[in-house]
Amino acid sequence: MRDKERKCGGSVTHSKRLIHKGFLLGFLAVASLFFLWAVANNLNDILIRQFQKALELSRTEAGFIQFVFYIGYFVFAIPAGLIARRFGYRGAILFGLSLYGAGALLFYPAAETRSYAFFLFALFTIAVGVATLETAANPYISRFGAPERAAQRLNLAQAFNGLGAFLAPLVGGLMIFSGTEIDDALRATMSAAEYQELLGREASAVQTPYLIVAAMVALVAVLIALVKLPEIDETVKDSPDEGRFDEKTSPLHVPHLRAAVIAQFFYVGAQVALWSFFIDFAVEISADIGERGAALLLSANLAMFVAGRFGGAALMARIAPERLLLIAGIGAMACCAVALAAPPMAAVTALVISGLFMSIMFPTIFSLGVADLGRHTKLASSLIIMAIIGGALFPPASGWLIDQTGSLRLTALAPLIGFTAVTWFAWRYRALMR
Repeated sequence: MRDKERKCGGSVTHSKRLIHKGFLLGFLAVASLFFLWAVANNLNDILIRQFQKALELSRTEAGFIQFVFYIGYFVFAIPAGLIARRFGYRGAILFGLSLYGAGALLFYPAAETRSYAFFLFALFTIAVGVATLETAANPYISRFGAPERAAQRLNLAQAFNGLGAFLAPLVGGLMIFSGTEIDDALRATMSAAEYQELLGREASAVQTPYLIVAAMVALVAVLIALVKLPEIDETVKDSPDEGRFDEKTSPLHVPHLRAAVIAQFFYVGAQVALWSFFIDFAVEISADIGERGAALLLSANLAMFVAGRFGGAALMARIAPERLLLIAGIGAMACCAVALAAPPMAAVTALVISGLFMSIMFPTIFSLGVADLGRHTKLASSLIIMAIIGGALFPPASGWLIDQTGSLRLTALAPLIGFTAVTWFAWRYRALMR
């Protein structure tokens, strides 16, 4: 679908504006997409705990929720980039929203059948839609204003992502979790029919939240179809430095892009592994925290995540993005080290605080990775989104390690490794750009 709005190229982009004049509503509409895919991602953390009960899964099996979800990113990132190139950013976004909404609707029949395979198919459908949204929206949002403020603008948009990440486990936990702990003692008091009825109620608890999500997706799709958006002409250079890698240069030969792909792989793996087992960690490491209390603590982590996004966007007006990323990486590593060794409440508190340091990582790695790539930006975006497969690999590996050792402390090990890679990227970035 061709956009009717004027192109953002040439002299327009030499303005120092954070957002081009006339496109504030369009910016907010595209930023709402960041909220929507955060909801999808962070409801998975609730599903992992819920499906262990309703579908009687082990932690290793439940970890495949994230595996299937992030495999969707990996297999569809390149096709999503091609769709964006062929139909433009608006067309790609509407396509992604259609798939997202369809996947959310599939949760209703999946819950009726209590089929794990059906749930995984629904999640995969959502993931393909979300992969399309992320591939299109991340580079698009960076082009709504002055190129030198791209990292700041992307962090501001990602603050909407943080808001969705905060609300999803809070609202999802209250709507989905019944507060009933299913164990051998409870099973012994129930007949087989009563027990199956209980499992059915636990499974159906996901239906209403996902119907609400589908309605939200439909509303945003209408907004995107109607709102004024810029049409980007990527053959026009936005600055003297942009597009310095010519058409014959493969993006994979660009050092800072390669490093960003690696850093994003480890960051997303670390983030998803930490959030996937956060509730289990909090419940089992402390006898005083139930699953609803743990869901509230996860929301506290995500509240810090939101605050960090807004704070990071403001700080980037004064601090270079790669320097702020280095500080965040060191802080996140310290939180994980405390969680591995400290007393229970200190360990849980450290993981709550880690949200503050994680907040700026994804958008900053992304914006640094696609810097100066000109018409290669869509393909580079696809490659960085493909790196989200780290979120598919880390949780099952972390769940397997926890199952084998019986130690929930090891929830913090995979994130520690991932944040170390992010810190390395931030430290080396300036050298890679030479």
